[in-house]
Amino acid sequence: MDKQELGAFLRSRRERLSPADAGLPAGPRRRTPGLRREEVAVLAHISTEYYVRLEQGRAPRPSGEVLAGIAGALRLTAAESDHLHLLAGTAPARSGLLRRDVRPSIVALLSRLPQTAGFVTSAAFEVLVWNDLAAALMEDFGALAPEDRNLARRAFLPPPGPPLYGVTDATEFRHHVVMQLRATLARYPSDPAVTGLVADLRAGSADFERLWQRHDVQPAPMLTKTFHHPVVGRVTVDCDTMALADRDQNLVLYSAEPGSPDADALALLSMAGSLV
Repeated sequence: MDKQELGAFLRSRRERLSPADAGLPAGPRRRTPGLRREEVAVLAHISTEYYVRLEQGRAPRPSGEVLAGIAGALRLTAAESDHLHLLAGTAPARSGLLRRDVRPSIVALLSRLPQTAGFVTSAAFEVLVWNDLAAALMEDFGALAPEDRNLARRAFLPPPGPPLYGVTDATEFRHHVVMQLRATLARYPSDPAVTGLVADLRAGSADFERLWQRHDVQPAPMLTKTFHHPVVGRVTVDCDTMALADRDQNLVLYSAEPGSPDADALALLSMAGSLV
């Protein structure tokens, strides 16, 4: 049970709700945003004292029934409710290390997709394997040290040059990264690579720290992405992410409709390979 993180998460979810959201009268003018603690306690059918102690990080582990009541009172989404249970220690957490070995069948699959840019990331946004088109569209990951093949670092602690490969949705992607990393930290609280990455980003990026303090955990799916590439110019691709659940990894595929200018741009990059 991560008492401090649980308390901070509860507080952030409570402060985003208005009385109207919870079906309560607004009442007298409020000095702080969101519901009052006693209102959440009433809605969750628990004592105010216990809920206050939860937010302060002083309460013992809540039961599943209590967490369900709090999730309903705070109008949590399914992803937020899962995160609540992880923080409270009532859901299985992966206490080991991230898996970085990619299934050979996935590596082989990437090589069979000449018109699709594909790569696999760990739960901490490390690029583990990639095909030639991904290298041509984004960067030659093979020329980088393993610790530099991290899209979260690329998003918030970028090297000189165009940020994030010239993508037009850089702001949305950064928010996505923060939400995903918060969930990853809850699953791997003892992995030094994860805790170190989050610490570096919090210390090195004010934007990351600002987003981190929001305690959001449910990223929206990214359906398309537009790159401004130095060789082929603007290219918009469909973005499909497939979870490789057994290793907590993601297969990311960028493709374009056959016959479209975007597909022609990918074909040109495919021929050029990673030399562009």
